[in-house]
Amino acid sequence: MDDYGRKDNMGRSYRDPREAFKARTQTGFSGTAGQANPFHGSDYSGQAESGAAYQDSYGGQGGSWDSRSGETKFKKEKKPSPPITFTRKTLVLFIVLCLVVSGVFGAGGAVLANNLLANDHGSSKTGSATTTGYTLEDATGSNMTVQEITEAAKASVVEIKTESVSSDSWMQQYVTEGAGSGVIITNDGYIVTNNHVIEGASKITVTTIDEKEYEAELVGTDDITDIAVLKINAKGLTPATYGNSDQLAVGDMAVAIGNPLGELGGTVTAGIISALDRELVIDGKTMTLLQTDSSINPGNSGGGLFNGDGQLIGIVVAKSSGSDVEGLGFAIPINKAADVAQQLMDQGYVSGQPSTGMTYTEASSQQNSMEQFFSGSQSTNVYIYSVDGDNAKKAGFQQGDMVYQVDGEDITSFNVLSSIITSHEVGDTLTFTIVRNNQTMNIKLELEEKTADN
Repeated sequence: MDDYGRKDNMGRSYRDPREAFKARTQTGFSGTAGQANPFHGSDYSGQAESGAAYQDSYGGQGGSWDSRSGETKFKKEKKPSPPITFTRKTLVLFIVLCLVVSGVFGAGGAVLANNLLANDHGSSKTGSATTTGYTLEDATGSNMTVQEITEAAKASVVEIKTESVSSDSWMQQYVTEGAGSGVIITNDGYIVTNNHVIEGASKITVTTIDEKEYEAELVGTDDITDIAVLKINAKGLTPATYGNSDQLAVGDMAVAIGNPLGELGGTVTAGIISALDRELVIDGKTMTLLQTDSSINPGNSGGGLFNGDGQLIGIVVAKSSGSDVEGLGFAIPINKAADVAQQLMDQGYVSGQPSTGMTYTEASSQQNSMEQFFSGSQSTNVYIYSVDGDNAKKAGFQQGDMVYQVDGEDITSFNVLSSIITSHEVGDTLTFTIVRNNQTMNIKLELEEKTADN
């Protein structure tokens, strides 16, 4: 028997390792405070009794035996972090803060996206364009309501009334009245309208939105584009802002403001742009126009067609008439109208347009009353009213000559004559067949450039 009184089956003594470990813990691991403590890194201090501070793998403290140093080593146990808690008030404030931050970043992203889109849009379309005497602003989209457009634009639209002297088939004169609309284009009284509104007028009266009446002076007119410019003696008026009609798209908002029937000044109708670059023949002239379904009536001619930003994009010129026709109105694109108006203001005429150098008047032919009764129609003759151009004077035309044919085509109205002339260019030669003193004669005429005098 050994020191521990143990023998194996053969009578040999042996040492139980557990007893050795027990002896070690009872002697080497015990002691008073201040003695060397083998539990490095633990919170143990002072006397240690067997198993007091150590638990093996069965106890779960995670100690390990280092066979080289003869010591038991421990890993410091990691304490779990305390849970994060919120009071109800703190939680509500946190949620509100998240919403505010999200809104700020969302709005910033939207602004950035809009700027990027705007820049991209501007790269594909013409932006604000400045030309001689006037500026065309961007004219896309719709940023205003009809009410806002009306408030922005109505002060620039005026009523126009005209008086003219006409002659009947018996050469008796009488006064006729007409009415239309116009748009103020400068704050000192320049107004754009249609040529056919004021054509032949001996007196033109303009009424502004404040119901003040002014007698207007005719600055210039162009029958080919059907644009005329008037001037009234007034200051501090509200001019329209030109839009850029080249930027319009089908479906864009279109608001018409004018004086329908010559009695309903300031009438507003709203619709859309129905078509672009619509070619129509009006009064013998081929014109490229905007089409709109905004309600247009007699008296609207010369008034304004405005876009969704309250900018002037067209001068109303006509509507298709008929009992079965609805929603077909037309306007001269402002890019064309503004250029013509500016030339009329600057020089009194439009450059590069052909002219005969003469003015004309119409009169009903003196047909037999029985012929008129059975034919159901009345023929119209075109007479030369004045000879102003040098080429026409040299060719030998005289006041009172009836224009019977031009290049072999019968002249049954001034519109027919105008259509023939505008289809040619400056420098072209036309053959006029005229009737003078009941005799016909042919006169050749070289077309000259239209000026303020012809």
